[in-house]
Order: sequence, then structure tokens, then C-alpha cells
Amino acid sequence: MAKFSANLGLLWRELALPDAIRAAARAGFDAVECHWPYDVPADQVRAALCETGLAMLSLNTVRGDVEQGETGLAALPGRETEARSAIDQAVDYARAVGAHSVHVMAGNAEGVDARQTFLSNLAYAGDRAAPYGISILIEPLNRFDWPSYFLRTTDQASEIIANTGASNLRLMFDCYHVQITEGDLTRRLRALMPIIGHVQIAAVPDRGAPDHGEVDYRHILAVLESLGYERPIGAEYRPAGPTQPELGWLDAFRGASRLSADERGVPVKR
Repeated sequence: MAKFSANLGLLWRELALPDAIRAAARAGFDAVECHWPYDVPADQVRAALCETGLAMLSLNTVRGDVEQGETGLAALPGRETEARSAIDQAVDYARAVGAHSVHVMAGNAEGVDARQTFLSNLAYAGDRAAPYGISILIEPLNRFDWPSYFLRTTDQASEIIANTGASNLRLMFDCYHVQITEGDLTRRLRALMPIIGHVQIAAVPDRGAPDHGEVDYRHILAVLESLGYERPIGAEYRPAGPTQPELGWLDAFRGASRLSADERGVPVKR
């Protein structure tokens, strides 16, 4: 049976983070994740997690100067000190609340120097997080919502993971972004599963609740089950209104059917 994580960067934004954790537990989620929790004391978040029994799957490094449109620092040449300070902040907060992973945001950049900077900062992040059993995630973002973001495709992410050499560096496979940029979700999930650390879902193209749009997530959930993926799947979508009335998909998706032998690629006698 599929498990789900509420992304509190988008769900229950009207609530303080500890209360959003409690709301996710009442709604039946199995875990939570967030974007930038740093304004909330870590002990308050940890207390809410302990109270509800939910795990915090991941959190992001800070974006930088948001007013200037920055969306991460790790691939920006000349900003290494700030990028590593952001990594330190995220790892320390993750330790304090028991989060499993840190998503290191690349930022708006391009070119060879940006790639080398990203590799270097990711190696630092991997070393910094490894002693605590924390994974580092990187996530390709689609070119329509984030036209200047450095990391754009799963092929690019796969190459960076291979060349960084950090054993705890993994891919955040956000189906919304991958579908918009690359499509072919089923084959990409199968090919990339060895390096995937987290999967997220949202409707395409409107990034709403995952029960409509061009992606049949019942099929995707069955593919993940067939691949042995057992971790909670992140619901990172923009609710059209209050979060609670949109959660009908949650129970429906828990019972997503298994793939047939044909869909799994198992030979069938005719």
C-alpha cells in the first residue's frame, strides 16, 4: 500500500509549521517534508513530530536573495562561502528535527564553472551530512516555472551524481517537473530507481492535487510498487483552496492497483 508525505511548503501554509504537522497527521499522511523551516525553532518542530509520530523526510537549503529572484546558491561561482553556510544550516536543522534528507538547491546559473561549483559544493554537503545518516538530494526543475535554474534534466542530475562521488547523494524525482521537461515517467523511474532518494507528485500542468491532469498517478504508484519503492511519496502540490477539502485523492490512491504482468515487462505466454 502506498504511503504519502505532506509537503508543508505548499499544504497548510496558513498554519504555523508545528500545527501544519499536526494537521497532516490528522489527515492521514504518513510523513511530512518542508521547504525552509528556519524561522521556526527546531525544538517546536521536533516536538510536533514526536507528538504525531510522523517523520520529517526532507527540507531545503535557503534560496539566497529571494527579492532578487535567487533560488539556491550551490551552483553560483564565487558564492561558495554562502552556499556552504546554507548547507551547514540545513544539515544542523535536519539533525535537530531528525530529518532524513537535505535538498541542496542549485540556483540560477549555467556553464562549466557553474557545474564545477555545484560538484564541489555537493561533495562538501555529502561529507557534512554523512556522519549523521542524512542524504543529500538534488532536483531538476522544469524550464517553464524556473527558466534560469541550473539543474534541468534527470540526465544532467544522473551525471552530476556519478561525478560527485558522494555515496549519500540522491535524485529527487519530482514527477511534475520531469513530466513537463522530459515525459516518459515510467521508463525514467525504472532507469533511475538506483539513484532516486525521494519521489514527489502533483497534477500536470497546473500543479494542483494529483487526481487530475495528464499524468495517471495510479499507474505511477503501481510502477513504484513494482520497483520495490516503499518510502512515502511527497504530495507537493498547490491546493486550489483550503487543503483539507482536497484530500479525497489520499484514500483513493492508497489502493492503487498493481501493474499487470505486461505492464511490468514480464513475458506472458500467448
